[in-house]
Amino acid sequence: MKRHWPVGAEVSETAFDGGGMLYDASRTSNFSPEFFEPDYWRKHDAIEGTARGRGTTWFIRAGDSGFVLRHYRRGGFAAKFSKDRYWWRGESDTRSFAEWYLTYHLHRAGLPVPTPIAARYHRHGMMYTADLITQRIDDSESLAQAVLKGPLPFSRWIAVGRCLRRFHDAGVRHADLNAHNILLTPDQVYVIDFDRGELRKRGWWADTTLVRLYRSLEKITLLAAPESFTDEVWHSLLAGYRESGGLPQAPLAPA
Repeated sequence: MKRHWPVGAEVSETAFDGGGMLYDASRTSNFSPEFFEPDYWRKHDAIEGTARGRGTTWFIRAGDSGFVLRHYRRGGFAAKFSKDRYWWRGESDTRSFAEWYLTYHLHRAGLPVPTPIAARYHRHGMMYTADLITQRIDDSESLAQAVLKGPLPFSRWIAVGRCLRRFHDAGVRHADLNAHNILLTPDQVYVIDFDRGELRKRGWWADTTLVRLYRSLEKITLLAAPESFTDEVWHSLLAGYRESGGLPQAPLAPA
């Protein structure tokens, strides 16, 4: 997949000693590599909270804006050798730049994704580390958090299905579609975390991503909230997904 698509004049790329970064200058000016360091925000008392997965995600408040800072960390067997370093294959293939450009492309196409703010990589010989900053989606909670609170209305599940269909019709393959990567606000459904995501022609991969989501929901609710995820719930999501009303989403493709 081609990593770099045409971008607007607001996108700036900057090299610094040992690495490089890109950012949306229309949303933040005078951007500095230190903005990717949690200690910088901690010194300014700007960290509102954290979330833990493979690593730590920091939620930052700067003025009236909220941001999410994520440091890329390895999972699985590879993590035994290096927790956060990846083989260098060129700037456009760094995890942070690839995800930033894909998210930027999806955002400009009108799909419900976080606004990408900035990305960085830092070289360490033949390896590199990476970081990403996105706009925080206020008044949101993950689908995983929501189902643990109790059953959701069928209308919410239908909305989730409709949202996922928009992405699939546009050819967006999410590499890890699970209940933690779907965010709900009072009036919108978002999909987040497009690390290793890509654009493809519609195919079998769309069904496998739905199976991955099903297994995620089943694992989360099986013991903690079995009443929140039932056959009726899943069929409601699929009903939204299969709806044919309205104009179809045109497939996206790098220019």
